[in-house]
Amino acid sequence: MAKLKPPGVGGKDGAKRASVSGKLSTSSVAMLAGALGCVAYLGWFVTLGSSVPGVAAGVAARETPRGMSAEEALANRELVRDMFYHSYDNYMAHAFPRDELRPIACKGHDTHNCHGCMLTFYDALDTLAVLENRTEFRRVVDWLALNGAATFNREVTVSVFETNIRVLGSLISNHLLAEDPDLKLYPGYKGELLTLAVDVGTRLLRAYNTPTGLPFGSVDLSLGPRFGETPVSATATGGTVLLEFILLSKLSGDKKFARAAERATKALWERRSSIGLLGSHVNVETGEWVYFDSGIGGGIDSFFEYLMKAHLLTGKALYLDMFEEGYAAINTHTKHNGWYVDVDMRSGQVMFPYYRSLQSFWPGLQVLYGDLPAAEELFDRFFGIWRQYGFVPEAYNVGTGQPQPGMGQYPLRPELAESAFYLYRATGDAKYRIAGAEMIASLNTHARVQCGYAAIENVTTKELRDHMDSYFIAETVKYLYLLFDDSAWTTPFRDPSKYIFNTEAHLLPLPKPPASEFLLSRSNPPDPSHRIARAAKRGGRTAEEQAARRKRKRDKKKLAKGGDAEL
Repeated sequence: MAKLKPPGVGGKDGAKRASVSGKLSTSSVAMLAGALGCVAYLGWFVTLGSSVPGVAAGVAARETPRGMSAEEALANRELVRDMFYHSYDNYMAHAFPRDELRPIACKGHDTHNCHGCMLTFYDALDTLAVLENRTEFRRVVDWLALNGAATFNREVTVSVFETNIRVLGSLISNHLLAEDPDLKLYPGYKGELLTLAVDVGTRLLRAYNTPTGLPFGSVDLSLGPRFGETPVSATATGGTVLLEFILLSKLSGDKKFARAAERATKALWERRSSIGLLGSHVNVETGEWVYFDSGIGGGIDSFFEYLMKAHLLTGKALYLDMFEEGYAAINTHTKHNGWYVDVDMRSGQVMFPYYRSLQSFWPGLQVLYGDLPAAEELFDRFFGIWRQYGFVPEAYNVGTGQPQPGMGQYPLRPELAESAFYLYRATGDAKYRIAGAEMIASLNTHARVQCGYAAIENVTTKELRDHMDSYFIAETVKYLYLLFDDSAWTTPFRDPSKYIFNTEAHLLPLPKPPASEFLLSRSNPPDPSHRIARAAKRGGRTAEEQAARRKRKRDKKKLAKGGDAEL
């Protein structure tokens, strides 16, 4: 495998980047971030209500929240730019072509998710585009065009879920960015990333050859599922592929990808319980549930995300019907005293009274759906935990008011920053930028090390672990950058009528703007009348019954015109 030269050297983009990266030491970045975060703390504190742990009652009524000046926003944006290059440059210098960087040891390592797929390399590419670094973007695309195929032509077992969202998602995203003539990221681009995407998608597709249509959790890139591969797979594995596979079918002209994704999604949906909930793990050979815990955290979370975003991408009513039915079941059975917890999918009985950090994407999804009041309330609740510890633990026991023993880690997850981005985009309320500034301050004060950002092993003690997941560069940094950037360059990326993000924050352009109810902004506040009207029209019918009803109407129209009914 050929090795790239050190990134960002020379050229207009390199000069632009050097104005920040390389001039700020780790200690000076931490001091600057801490100062901005302290200012942000004062602004946020007066906006919180008494429902958030650790915040006194009545504070919200005392004064109005402070804003954030353009200069403060720009300073935070430049801190995030530096965070990216501090991580990316050190990955390229010390870890490439391994999957990820060990930022304390300044060494690379491969993960069990992909065993040498260069995960960080792929995950960083559209962040380079967001930062308008055309020079490095083109050099990475050129390198992948020459060397990328060798990554996949190996007998190695990879995670279907992670390879799809990180590698395939990146290839599709950056192919579409590179070929967009308005962006001018890569004039003369010839579609090489799409060729790689079809190769990867075809290899992953072998995992879907099961009696149920649900994929195995792992697949050998050359051989398909290995003999003895466990049939137990997470709900998110089969439920987090619609976006990538629908686009891959559209771009390649081969419908097999979209068909597999829709079959898997429907297979999961058809197995929901009598109260409308899904479990976290299923046997892909028998279709029987293995683990019955249900909620909006890991194992299930992105299933709901992809239903909503698949509707935004395709306009198909079926996906919205499924999402709305699932959303109602989640709110009815898993929400207790304002917190979403894990319950038994069969009865709704609480199993684990935890706020899990992976739930933090939910306010952002609620914004996309148009349920802004619920999103604002939930974000305040979640950010209250960040305020207590400077991070959010993997699991916080809402009964004891403490991190769950053994689950006090913060592995640099992006979900809270993601929701802050969506909420700021929808409301323009400075408190979400203020929250982002606190996140930046915590990361630079406690997680920044010599060669990148290290995971927090314990949010109470701030002990570090020598690990930097690739999603830190793909998601955490990207959402924070877009939260603070007001430039013309990122305007389309921040526009909900033009782009959505896959669950790894890879940018995916929309073929046309979704309905206005899903495009919340300061000038387009939420209008719940659309949801109310759909619910009334649905009249208690399930998503399947709704789909059958629409099909009967289409058939009736076709027959009236002398055509044939749909099969």
